[in-house]
Amino acid sequence: MARRSAGESALHRHLRVLDAFDALRPFLTLGELARAAGLPLSTTHRLVGELLQEGMLERMPDRTYRLGVRLWEYASRTPGALGLREVARPWLAAAHARIRQHLQLGVRSGTDVLFIERMSTKDAVVNATLIGGRIPLHASSIGLVLLAHAPDAVIEDTIAQGLRAYTSRTIATGAGLRSTLRRIRADDVAIAPGHIHLESRGIAVPVRGPDGSVYAAMGAVVRNDDSSAAPVVEVLRVAAAGVTRSLRDVYAADVDENAALHGPRPDAGVSARSWEYIAALDARAPRAGSGGATAAGGAR
Repeated sequence: MARRSAGESALHRHLRVLDAFDALRPFLTLGELARAAGLPLSTTHRLVGELLQEGMLERMPDRTYRLGVRLWEYASRTPGALGLREVARPWLAAAHARIRQHLQLGVRSGTDVLFIERMSTKDAVVNATLIGGRIPLHASSIGLVLLAHAPDAVIEDTIAQGLRAYTSRTIATGAGLRSTLRRIRADDVAIAPGHIHLESRGIAVPVRGPDGSVYAAMGAVVRNDDSSAAPVVEVLRVAAAGVTRSLRDVYAADVDENAALHGPRPDAGVSARSWEYIAALDARAPRAGSGGATAAGGAR
């Protein structure tokens, strides 16, 4: 039965359609979209038509739908998570060359980890994460680092929502979670052996912004064996410190005194000469309403 949508905004109904897609279901029929979104078929048909017209969805030859490339355009313009990803990638790559398993970067989104970068080798251990994927904070080493430095209300919400047990080793009680978070704050590292898969061990450290706050977390997923975690922790800490220094370099400190709250500048990862040229193109582009476009900002 479709969920009631009375009083729901048009935007929220569109988002319900977009939320129906995930990594395991990238192509959906109209009927599948209606069921996943909990909307009547006629309503879904209208919403899909509007999303197609705006490039948010694309229709495939077999009459299924997928997320549209315009969503990627919007996402690529955010100076938050994607700016961080650009800044962190060289440090992640250097750490991955040493550890040669899975290296990941995650940020907190509500009571989940949102993974914004991941590097792996073909023979690496089992890992449940995907770029753009989510896992509850309590279950992964990266999530535990982020939760340890989150407001108390987030910890309480995480516990209230229920602690999903992926394996027999997953933290499953509020008392156990609070105890683990205290230890993470003291040690500045989270180690999660077998929490998501019994063959795998997550190890994560915080990534701090220029103001010292925990901006993200960097982690490795390695074999869950008797080997010491210390060498992996050391590599992660060096890489995380490198990301912090790089963030300091690209923050827009010359904008205003609150610029550190805004995240990396949009030119993170772009050479100075290239950015100057992009800005020059933008200055020469037609203004709003004239139908022009810029390399930096899309349609004008």
